[in-house]
Amino acid sequence: MKIGFIGLGNMGAPMAANLARAGHDVTGFDMAAVQIDGVTMAASAAEAARDAAVVITMLPNGSILRKVAADVIPAMAPGAVLLDCSTVDVASARDVATQAQAAGLSALDAPVSGGVGGATAGTLTFMVGGDEAGFNVARELFDIMGQKAVHCGPSGNGQAAKICNNMILGVTMIATCEAFALADKLGLDRQAMFDVVSTSSGYSWSMNAYCPAPGVGPKSPADNDYKPGFAADLMLKDLRLSQQAAEAADADTPMGRAACDLYAQFVESEDGAGRDFSAMLPRFEKRGRG
Repeated sequence: MKIGFIGLGNMGAPMAANLARAGHDVTGFDMAAVQIDGVTMAASAAEAARDAAVVITMLPNGSILRKVAADVIPAMAPGAVLLDCSTVDVASARDVATQAQAAGLSALDAPVSGGVGGATAGTLTFMVGGDEAGFNVARELFDIMGQKAVHCGPSGNGQAAKICNNMILGVTMIATCEAFALADKLGLDRQAMFDVVSTSSGYSWSMNAYCPAPGVGPKSPADNDYKPGFAADLMLKDLRLSQQAAEAADADTPMGRAACDLYAQFVESEDGAGRDFSAMLPRFEKRGRG
């Protein structure tokens, strides 16, 4: 399949490399000067998109997605698929899909879960909104770049699923870090804490698979001085998207709002920028009740 891939950063580069390695004809474009094994680099986004059966975008935000879409949609052949894997606001995803459909294209919003490690290993999960025909065309590519793709419904629903998932993740990670800090002050050994909670009603992905306490549970960024697997800055971005969506939908999300405010403080006023989102634990360790 001829594929255009636009946005070859920490996530996009390994995703494009996996597609090329699987035998697809991948033409890429990024604002930075990058070289990726097996990927032919184009001089512009429109050039990368021309004659492609599928154009994949992996971009920082909705504003950039809109600008890129305005460049590539006119260059794409009717019947091609515009597959956006960025995490953006629902309104941007739906607006871009409307523009693509008006040009005779299929449009999918397919944000991912799994981070850079998942992108490299080809084990991402895709949450996909858009039409069934486009999903069926892209399914082969999802199987190469990831381990699971869930069709969540019409355009924008992939972003909705990602936003809701990561709101849960942000809230549960804060609760997990708070609980470890409280256990420390109560004299409870961290390993004992993990052994109890990981097999009882406090079980969560934040505890069992991504434990924020160094030396406890499976290896995680906590065991590497909180170098990011998933940066606190990105968690803040996703939590802000969740609150933007909640406001638009008139949804009451007090825990999501509290998590957003706390990550904003951590990233913008403390030492959270550039650290893993689980570095909330050392933050709580240093703080008292007041």
